[in-house]
Amino acid sequence: MSKVVVIAHRGASGERPEHTLESYRRAIEQGADYIEPDLVMTRDGVLVARHENEIGGTTDVADHPEFAARRRTQVIDGETHTGWFTEDFTLAELKTLRTRERLPQLRPANCAFDGRFTVPTFDEILELLTAANAARPGRPPIGVYPETKHPAHFQKLGLAQERPVLDALARFGLDRPDAPVFVQSFDPANLAELRGLTRLPLVQLLEHSVDDVAGIARYADAIGIYKELATPATVEAAHRAGLKVHVWTFRAENEFLPDDLKRGSDPAAHGDLPAEIRRFLERGIDGFFVDFPAIGVRVRDAFA
Repeated sequence: MSKVVVIAHRGASGERPEHTLESYRRAIEQGADYIEPDLVMTRDGVLVARHENEIGGTTDVADHPEFAARRRTQVIDGETHTGWFTEDFTLAELKTLRTRERLPQLRPANCAFDGRFTVPTFDEILELLTAANAARPGRPPIGVYPETKHPAHFQKLGLAQERPVLDALARFGLDRPDAPVFVQSFDPANLAELRGLTRLPLVQLLEHSVDDVAGIARYADAIGIYKELATPATVEAAHRAGLKVHVWTFRAENEFLPDDLKRGSDPAAHGDLPAEIRRFLERGIDGFFVDFPAIGVRVRDAFA
């Protein structure tokens, strides 16, 4: 059996609106090793799954006149954003919203699910995972791979994420060092704080460069890197430092594929995603994030 893990990026987000229970359920059905929720905080301190704390593009909040006055502009991690933010809503208020496909032009089939699903809490995701694992006795458990989003921003608001994430994992028996869990973040300070609180594997996310893998290895167990950074030399250097290498993100649409793997001129058409994944498997990566878990599992297994 291959040790390369297939991480369902925001669930099976190529087939269902991302960060919904239905997206995670679909990913589990397709054989993903891990499901990946991005976590943000509500005003009343509840972890929920959204790619960003700005929810104008992934929910129907703009259609709710009762929340029109909450649209605002703020600076988050040095960037200006305008919209509606989870930290301005209680969980009860968020639950009155319904999710929408974030990439409607590229994934029109997903738009059929617009308006049907709610924003899930981290606990609801872990409940789904627990039930799925209970239904498959004797098989390796499916894991969870949460990302803390904008931890410094939330900490300034008095909504620090570190303890709530670990407490939620503990409630579901996932706080053991051998539990099928990775906790990821772009923020080194967030990971350093987590390292003082847990022995769970931590993942340093990197988008622009991979420097000082030895330094990262002092507080993290893996790097999660943008695929353009995953050269054979980088993979080898990380392995020498004792770090696993997880690569993001593999998507089937031409929009996201290299030119030689595109099929036709329609950005939404599917190209040769299996060939792209194989290229990175040949470099010795330890895992990869994919929007289409079924494809990722099939290619991983065939390669192994």
